[in-house]
Amino acid sequence: MISSWRRKRASRGAAGGDQGGGKRKPTELIVPNHFRCPISLDLMKDPVTLSTGISYDRENIEKWIEAGNVTCPMTNQVLRTLEPIPNHTIRRMIQDWCVENRSQGIERIPTPRIPISSDEVGTISERISMSRTPQECKDLVGKVSKALKESERNKRCIVGNGASKALSLAFQAFADSEGETVISLLEEIMSILTSITPLESQALVSLKTPNSLGRLVWFLRRGGLSGIRNAVMILKELVSSSKDHEKVIESLVTMEGAMEGLVKLIKEPICPASTKASLVVIYHMIISSHDFSSKNVIIERFIDMGLVSLVLDTLVDAEKSVCEKALGVLDGLCRSDKGREAAYTQALAIPVVVKKILRISELATEFSVSILYRLCENEDREDGGVIVEALQVGAFQKLLLILQVGWNINERVKEKVTKLLKLLNLFRDKLECIESMDFKDLKRPF
Repeated sequence: MISSWRRKRASRGAAGGDQGGGKRKPTELIVPNHFRCPISLDLMKDPVTLSTGISYDRENIEKWIEAGNVTCPMTNQVLRTLEPIPNHTIRRMIQDWCVENRSQGIERIPTPRIPISSDEVGTISERISMSRTPQECKDLVGKVSKALKESERNKRCIVGNGASKALSLAFQAFADSEGETVISLLEEIMSILTSITPLESQALVSLKTPNSLGRLVWFLRRGGLSGIRNAVMILKELVSSSKDHEKVIESLVTMEGAMEGLVKLIKEPICPASTKASLVVIYHMIISSHDFSSKNVIIERFIDMGLVSLVLDTLVDAEKSVCEKALGVLDGLCRSDKGREAAYTQALAIPVVVKKILRISELATEFSVSILYRLCENEDREDGGVIVEALQVGAFQKLLLILQVGWNINERVKEKVTKLLKLLNLFRDKLECIESMDFKDLKRPF
């Protein structure tokens, strides 16, 4: 918004000008100085006052404070508090001035919503932690949810003042309870938690408890679409955290319906976010540092649920992020004999995996090379079945390009590429089908 407005009386000018026959000068409207923000010099829409007594527009002064400044821009005095106070008097004066000058094209500024303060967040969080009934807790959680939806500023305030810890404690406290009010409360808590990720460590501790995990799995199996989505998003947070994630995985493996619920999300996707979250949880379950026999049991259970086929179907037209995670899961499944056997039976396996090399991302290429290496290295047919199929869909050329173009991959992957080329070279007298279009978008990394 500019500091002054010029309005020409065009209609009178078009009608013949003023009575004196001369052209009328454009009128100029001056904004009073005390209505302007000292930072932007624009008319204040939401005036607030700092502890120094100077008023600013809320948006401008909050940007100043968020940049790490602790002084008043005008006086350079250190602020006693970083919470600006709404200046209702100035705001009403500005609104009255706008109304008085509406004939000049000035629109009245709307009365702004007062954002939630740190003290309010702290008070609500404390009351949530002390709630004794689901309805009492639900009313308080509703206030947090409402404030969260109003503005990004509110979201930052809620995140920065430890609300996730109180919400997670409430989830843990009511996880074993039953009833419609409880389910509604837990759903709202999950919805808030998924919107303020990453969660702080103390919040994760409450969500990793057996009763909290049990309720998350319950939502994964029996919840509505939003409940399923939020539950799997929180599970992704839990298994992705570096601390105690092994215990979370151990609990999920033993909980009835947990693995089935995750696979169902791949089979019947709700949205890309839930599909990615499910793939991340499955990936961590497959590669977790359990003993080898336990890991094989987990992989075999996923294979028996048809996960190899589902992942390959997902890979056909998946977007980049989903593709990377799906390839990671497939690579994990192919670590076991049963996983490779399942992949050998899938007609899509080799064509899809080779297709993803050099086409999606460096991470996708690394996973694809690893999958291809696992499948070709363990091929025991005399006619080279899988190896010949890889040659037919252009694997040799793509692998050679990885080395020749200088694709940015680590030495471990380059070693697999070299070994694969040697394996493929043994069967190069077989028919090769090269799809030149695979390389049309390839760019050199230098």
